[in-house]
Amino acid sequence: MTSSTDLAALLCSRLCHDMLSPIGALNNGLELLSAETDPEMRKRCLELLEQSAQISADKLKFFRLAYGAAGGFGEAVPVEEPRLLIEGLVAGNERLKLEWAVAEETLAKPVVKVLLNLAAIGIDTLIRGGTLAIGAEKRDGATEIAIRAAGPRIAFDANIGKALDGLLDEADLSGRTAPAHLIRLLAAECGGGVQYALTDEALIMGAILPDG
Repeated sequence: MTSSTDLAALLCSRLCHDMLSPIGALNNGLELLSAETDPEMRKRCLELLEQSAQISADKLKFFRLAYGAAGGFGEAVPVEEPRLLIEGLVAGNERLKLEWAVAEETLAKPVVKVLLNLAAIGIDTLIRGGTLAIGAEKRDGATEIAIRAAGPRIAFDANIGKALDGLLDEADLSGRTAPAHLIRLLAAECGGGVQYALTDEALIMGAILPDG
């Protein structure tokens, strides 16, 4: 069984992988700025630096709640928080559209973590853009999450599906599949479960997490 230390290391690996691009862009932008004398080009460099800094900040805020203990260990999180975090990720890609259908005012922290990580998987599959639709509601003593990623091309790693199903050999876990493994663990700890369906047009993922 994967230890909490091993899982934390894999999630850190994923975080570092996702942060490499925007931070690398910051470094490149600073190098260009130091060598550039043309006012218009310097202005353009500063705009790119600002954009890369915003992307970096958005990703760090997202990972802080999706993987970590953001906000302490309270039971409930205002739904505005995960919505803004997902909007931050989507905002960096003009080909992505977010549809948000969560009427609840708050969600339990494990529910929010599952929702965020499922949303990140959905975003990753939309390599040519598309629509990410997110819904969640409390009903009959449980919270139900539904996420649909639809676009012209769906790129879904089969090992992520195996991790969601609990069928991936733990020796094969990686930074790419660790979030799916985390989702399954969080759902199981709540006495719930996760499922998904893949078609040529969309990836549909759902989770049910009983209250308490």
